Amino acid sequence: MTASSANREQRMLHGPVLPVLAALALPNILAMVAVAATSIAETTYVGLLGRDALAGMALIFPLVMLMQTFSAGAMGGGVSSAISRALGAGDEEGAQSLARHAVVIALVAGALFTFLFLVGGDALYRLLGARGAVLDEAHRYATVAFSGVLLVWLANTMISVIRGTGNMHVPSTSILAVAVLQIVLGALLGLGFGPIPRWGMAGVAWGQVLAYGAGCVWLAFYMCGPNSRIRLGPDGWQLSRERFWQILRVGLLACLSPLQTVLTVLVMTGLVARLGVDALAGYGIGARLEFLAIPIAFGVGVATLPMVGMAIGRGDVLRARRVAWVGGALSAGIVGVMGLMVALWPQVWSRLFTDKPEVLHYCAQYLHYAGPAYALFGLGLTLYFASQGAGKVLGPVLAGTLRLAVICVGGWLLTATQAPDWSYFALVGVAMAAYGVATAGAVWGTRWGESRPVAAAAR
Repeated sequence: MTASSANREQRMLHGPVLPVLAALALPNILAMVAVAATSIAETTYVGLLGRDALAGMALIFPLVMLMQTFSAGAMGGGVSSAISRALGAGDEEGAQSLARHAVVIALVAGALFTFLFLVGGDALYRLLGARGAVLDEAHRYATVAFSGVLLVWLANTMISVIRGTGNMHVPSTSILAVAVLQIVLGALLGLGFGPIPRWGMAGVAWGQVLAYGAGCVWLAFYMCGPNSRIRLGPDGWQLSRERFWQILRVGLLACLSPLQTVLTVLVMTGLVARLGVDALAGYGIGARLEFLAIPIAFGVGVATLPMVGMAIGRGDVLRARRVAWVGGALSAGIVGVMGLMVALWPQVWSRLFTDKPEVLHYCAQYLHYAGPAYALFGLGLTLYFASQGAGKVLGPVLAGTLRLAVICVGGWLLTATQAPDWSYFALVGVAMAAYGVATAGAVWGTRWGESRPVAAAAR
């Protein structure tokens, strides 16, 4: 272990919670903002390829993001959790072994999803409504993007391994570099420049594949070097069912959360679409604010994960819980202020995208009713990651199920009773609040173990 690694672990185990947590969270937040900027930039230059390309991208984008959330937030959380708990317990050999098992999981999962999308993708895109030129554009993008999805899984898994050690700077700078490279390569190959031909949607997808390929090479080089806390080398690749289960028991269950989020968005979009084009546009603008709130909660959440995991591994359950609640409060404070500001002054956000009065009206309704619930939403998201660190993720996943149920049942009741327009946007806020309260209640009521003397934990 290098001196910097030892100092970092000591700060995570013994340092003041809020300053350490803030220092870990800041680079993560910046990296996630860069990821959000990537999607915005891609949407911009895909729009230059035409309406059909933009529609095809809109069709494929949720599936691409699903791969990101599966590999980085869900299974990646299981990886970081297992490694941080092993390091907290002083099990160096176990942490090294878990990293190798995580790489195997990434390779298998990446290959599996590549096969599924390439074989069954056409049927899926048609089911989602793609036809004619839109289907052709979706195919051009998806064939390349999903052929390289293994690289996304591998890069995000190595990032999760490094995060599990408490090192946030290498993952954050790696994500930032990949995001910048993806934006540049996607624009050059998609739109063409000088001697570079215009490859259209396939070129945009190649930007992602090449960027993540470069990220994999860099991360593998770093993890084989002397500065990495966990090293990947040619030795120690003996696989065991127990090591796989240490990761999968958290990661597989956590994978339900992104699915619930996608279903919640799809159901809510369908409900608002009944109100007309202006309502749907206003909802879309208002809901974009979530894409700024989620990176903040994610950044704080993945910072709590290794701190909680190491404390649990060491037997210091009281500190683990204190980290979880401080992280949740920090996220709720930042995201909550954002929500309250747009609830009081919705034009600050909505006029960035449109000046059409009807659309502004519906966007203001969304922000008035959903904005005050952002604090609880941020609290729930951060506690979800803290629970991954403790290896106790069932409660937060069930809270996500509750949010989906509130949207489905509430939406059905509102539609059946022909409720006023504003009630649909109020439903979004109620569902967010229910998620945050239920997650907090689950964390409060779930036993994370018993604190034990440090000496016993070290032995």
